[in-house]
Amino acid sequence: MLIHLSSWPEIETRLDQTRTVIIPIGSNEQHGPTGLLGTDWLCPEIIAHAAERQDEGLVVAPTFNIGMAQHHLGFPGTITLRPSTFMAAISDWVSSLTRHGFDRIYFLNGHGGNVSTIEAAFAEIYAEWSFAEERCPFILKLKNWWDLPGVHALCSNIFPTGHGSHATPSEIAVTQAAYPDRIKTAVMEPKIAPMGPIRDALDYRARFPDGRIGSDPLLASPEKGQRIIDASVTALLADVKAFSDEVMPGV
Repeated sequence: MLIHLSSWPEIETRLDQTRTVIIPIGSNEQHGPTGLLGTDWLCPEIIAHAAERQDEGLVVAPTFNIGMAQHHLGFPGTITLRPSTFMAAISDWVSSLTRHGFDRIYFLNGHGGNVSTIEAAFAEIYAEWSFAEERCPFILKLKNWWDLPGVHALCSNIFPTGHGSHATPSEIAVTQAAYPDRIKTAVMEPKIAPMGPIRDALDYRARFPDGRIGSDPLLASPEKGQRIIDASVTALLADVKAFSDEVMPGV
């Protein structure tokens, strides 16, 4: 069930069957000359929606599609939130969903730059309950889609060289599989981009002029992307089930 395509009575009824909700979360930022700006939110959305089509018992929230991307601001089309804004928004999403009875909130993330701030937001949320000396009645989970069991190994097998860490062929391939009419081409030099640290926006643009880090996204194809999606869906369904079945002591 996709929340944004459902009515409130449908969600109210579904809460009698499950209290778990998946939130695809990512970022809208440059992904090299051929990558879609929405790649980091599209990947978790594509995987979560494919999983929902396989298991109608899943509840998937609207995609949280703007995240922490300040270091990409040197490239047009990038949109970012400040850390404080991002944390506040995550807290409000959690408060909204838990108010209605969801008690397993699963964030499926598509942007590495989000991780530390999402974890900090979780810590802030839990701190409110700890200071109040009350047991938090819900649990939060963050999972990067590429860290789902077996997915990273598959990507490494498909792309033994030129995978890199940004504008990777694996993430580009996932979007190509879902949006084959949006495949881009470009001449990139060098073939495999350099590696290096990530700092502020001007430093990033100077180090990585075309936006890539260590990657050759031209290795991507829709067929490779579909293999990654299929593996990710299988792993996600298992991971969400284990999360849903987790026992909360004392609750």
